[in-house]
Amino acid sequence: MSKVVSLHHVVINTKNRHMTINVEHAEDMYRFITSIVKRNECFLCRIGGIENHIHMLVDLAPTVSLSHLVWDIKRSSSEWAKRCGLFPEFVGWGKEYGAFSVSNSHRDAVIRYIIGQREHHKQVNYDDEYRRLAERNGVEWDDNMLT
Repeated sequence: MSKVVSLHHVVINTKNRHMTINVEHAEDMYRFITSIVKRNECFLCRIGGIENHIHMLVDLAPTVSLSHLVWDIKRSSSEWAKRCGLFPEFVGWGKEYGAFSVSNSHRDAVIRYIIGQREHHKQVNYDDEYRRLAERNGVEWDDNMLT
């Protein structure tokens, strides 16, 4: 059997970056997303975020494309969030997403970064955070990336 480690730091914002993932039910959203990742035979190392976006560190299965996994996460969790009644302001996820490959040697640092999101965002807003992540990972910045 092949052995593959394919770590990706995935960032998804809510539509128009509105604060629609309420704190009291965020863990419910995270559990639901975890079930989607498992259904795709991938491993969710960590998930976290704040009201207008989530971060995930995902170990992608060799048989699953990153775009399919993110599509399934966005589609399924959006349907669930609208149906379950826990997120009355949630209208969906933004059109785009960010995904950055992560070396296994940086795995723990990315996990700490995801765990620290609430503290981090007391000092840095999401737009600036996302811009920095993109530029740090060699992505030329375009304001249309924030949908």
